[in-house]
Amino acid sequence: MAVSTDLSRIAFIGLGAMGLPMATNLVAAGFDVRGYDLRPEGRAALATAGGTSIATPAEAAAGADALLLMVVNAAQAEAVLFTEGALDALAPDGLVVLMATCPPQSVERLAGRVAAAGRRFVDAPVSGGVVGARAGTLTIMAAAPAGTLAALRPVLDALGDRIFQVGERPGQGATVKAVNQLLCGVHIAAAAEALALAGRVGVDLDVVLEILSGSSAASWMLRDRGPRMLEDAPTVTSAVDIFVKDLGIVLEAGRGAGAALPLAALAHQLFVSTSGRGDGAADDSQVVRAYRLLNGDDAPPSAQSSARDARHRGSTAPD
Repeated sequence: MAVSTDLSRIAFIGLGAMGLPMATNLVAAGFDVRGYDLRPEGRAALATAGGTSIATPAEAAAGADALLLMVVNAAQAEAVLFTEGALDALAPDGLVVLMATCPPQSVERLAGRVAAAGRRFVDAPVSGGVVGARAGTLTIMAAAPAGTLAALRPVLDALGDRIFQVGERPGQGATVKAVNQLLCGVHIAAAAEALALAGRVGVDLDVVLEILSGSSAASWMLRDRGPRMLEDAPTVTSAVDIFVKDLGIVLEAGRGAGAALPLAALAHQLFVSTSGRGDGAADDSQVVRAYRLLNGDDAPPSAQSSARDARHRGSTAPD
């Protein structure tokens, strides 16, 4: 059933781990979604969900009312819009909605070029990860004039349940997302440091995690990532390299604003070091491995636990 909105024809570029469920939710909400991804399997999955698989970005954007970009970075967004012709193919006065995490300065430059071509631009990064994308419960941080955002609201409502207008200027949404990622990355690194210390002195990490998760030291990241830090090879929900990229964006945003971000810089280096030793595709909770290396404990939690148990048994007096 078609939705009741002036924006009924949607082009969606980027059908990855988050983009595909987002596009699928738009299909379920009744939008006519034409999608493109570099990977044929992404396009095929959209077609299976009821959308239309398109061979090029320009064909996907042809006559569309809105072009949603859930791409890897600003360079990819620029290529889709200008090199591959998606912007020129978009309907006159169409909307370009950038939902990927990008540096604020890059977003401003893209928005200027979009406006020069007679189209409208919405800076609308998201938070909530794959789980939020699948459930349609993303947090969306949108920067656009009120009238533009009102026109886009039915589309955003199909993707998230917490939609905020954080400003009217391009780059403001990206800045708020950078602030969000700053805290996420620092919280993960801080949780890893705390659990690495507890592990170093041989206390039961499950007990420590239970204590911390119910105390004033708790954070969402501690409760979510902490249990995975105690696993040898946890399921990947967000990779280390995502925070290498995102904290790099945070630092770029800080430079652009003339703001010192020493905690973000340190957290970034910990993720970089974890990636540099070959763990970039591991779950981001595995930044804890950087601390184990610093402390000379380069062994998985299960091995450390076994060693502690052995030491404990060896020091116990016989019956």
